[in-house]
Amino acid sequence: MAVTVPRGVLAQYYRFSLYNSPFAAHDEGCAIDLYPEGDRAPAPVAGEVLDTKTVRAPPKAYAAEHDYLMLVDTGDHVARLLHVKPAVEAGERVAVGDDLGALVRAGFFAPWVPNHIHLGFRAPDANPYRAAGSLPVEAGVEVEPLAWDGTGTVVDTGETWARLDSPTHPAPGERFVGLAAGDGGGESVAGAGVLDGGLPHYDWGGLLGGESGTARLAGRRVGVADGRTVAWDDVTVLANGDPVTGVALFCSRDEAGVKLVGEGVDLAVGESVTVSVSRD
Repeated sequence: MAVTVPRGVLAQYYRFSLYNSPFAAHDEGCAIDLYPEGDRAPAPVAGEVLDTKTVRAPPKAYAAEHDYLMLVDTGDHVARLLHVKPAVEAGERVAVGDDLGALVRAGFFAPWVPNHIHLGFRAPDANPYRAAGSLPVEAGVEVEPLAWDGTGTVVDTGETWARLDSPTHPAPGERFVGLAAGDGGGESVAGAGVLDGGLPHYDWGGLLGGESGTARLAGRRVGVADGRTVAWDDVTVLANGDPVTGVALFCSRDEAGVKLVGEGVDLAVGESVTVSVSRD
């Protein structure tokens, strides 16, 4: 049985994703990453803290040596939280929105991934320390699909990413939106669902709010959805004809522009970009 993260909880965060990760904990959408403003972690659950544990993270030059696991008894489930240095201890009770501690940039992150809280849920009788085996997670909001024709202008960049100004968010701050899984090209995509995950750099993606079938990016087929899990096709994403690692796909409350990621992203603010997909 899936566990739903309510609308009021999700409203604390400017972005969320169920599939934008290469790790087994996210398989079949069995975890959700929540992106808060600032460097502190507002609690996405209420209950009693059962344990906090330091865990070793993969070594990365840009990341902290250690990460942290926090377990919270919510009554019906045990919540597993990662990427937060605990400001709470076992035996304490927390409410939704309470400060859990400082966000940690761990070696589990790709270099283009912002700081976030990883959240998963276990049945009370399941081992909460294992990385895999959490229950499926549902986002308790409708996410509006946005059509996109594959073009845009760079409005922000980092060492391993560039964000385009298109598609635009129709109502920043009011609701969550995501890139439509339908044909795009400016056409109506009502009911198409939205794409979630890393295309194609993670093995699987997600289709949130849509139906099984062909998944498309800017009018080009990129995979096939079975339920809400998408198997990406063997494709390469190109920006102005140059290959990039891929497109980061997520649900956003405030901004909606496409995010291109990878060590090979070499785009400047103000540059016009056409994104295309080639079949390998």
